[in-house]
Amino acid sequence: MPKNAWGALGDGVRRVKTRVVHRGWAWAQANGAVTAERPGRTRFRQLGAGSSLAFPQGAVFNEQWIEIGPYCIIAERVTLSAGFVPGLDLGPDPVIRIGGGCVIGRGSHLVGHQSIVLGDNVWTGPYVYLSDQNHEYRDPELPIGKQWPRNDPVEIGDGSWIGTGAVILPGSKLGRNVVVAANSVVRGVVPDHSVVAGAPAKVVRSFTPEAGWNPPFRNPAPPPIPEGVTHEQLVALLGWDLRPPPREPDPDADAVG
Repeated sequence: MPKNAWGALGDGVRRVKTRVVHRGWAWAQANGAVTAERPGRTRFRQLGAGSSLAFPQGAVFNEQWIEIGPYCIIAERVTLSAGFVPGLDLGPDPVIRIGGGCVIGRGSHLVGHQSIVLGDNVWTGPYVYLSDQNHEYRDPELPIGKQWPRNDPVEIGDGSWIGTGAVILPGSKLGRNVVVAANSVVRGVVPDHSVVAGAPAKVVRSFTPEAGWNPPFRNPAPPPIPEGVTHEQLVALLGWDLRPPPREPDPDADAVG
């Protein structure tokens, strides 16, 4: 067989192997997701209908003290941990409670020891960190990691949005429909309908029924979708073509046949 034919055969084999790996990964993602109907090894105190933890999961342990409401999306590699290590008895009450319709972004961490509560429809970007426990450091002679930590519950109000990379520190209480800007570090009480940014985070925009938003928005609101518009009409209006692309012949079929 000519040398270039051997090269083509090798390229074809490598393409087939790549396709097999990708298809296998897609199969693992579809079948490795955790749902109420297919909990796998997990034993959540509550996992609501329509909720899903994407595969691969992050560190998930002591889930008997974790409640997840209905229709939540927990993205890949999200840590949901209650207590220091697996196998602890954490008492009668849940440690982490996630309301209905929440979305937790990829690579985020919810690390609970006493109480972390997310209301309904709380959404986060990726790599957000929430914890209700801080290290103590007041003893100057004892290593910080060996000093007994301090717990302080965390609450996130309904409808809030937490941007990418934000850190929510112990004792934080965010109101309803709060926006946390990306990479902010939040501590303390944040009123309803506030936008906070920075490290430490401060209120940069707020809403009151009397004055509206202060400071006001510089750009107009997006136009709402008219009532009665169907999905098909909206797709046609936007000019999208949702038909699957035509299937092309497989060039590897002859290369390895």
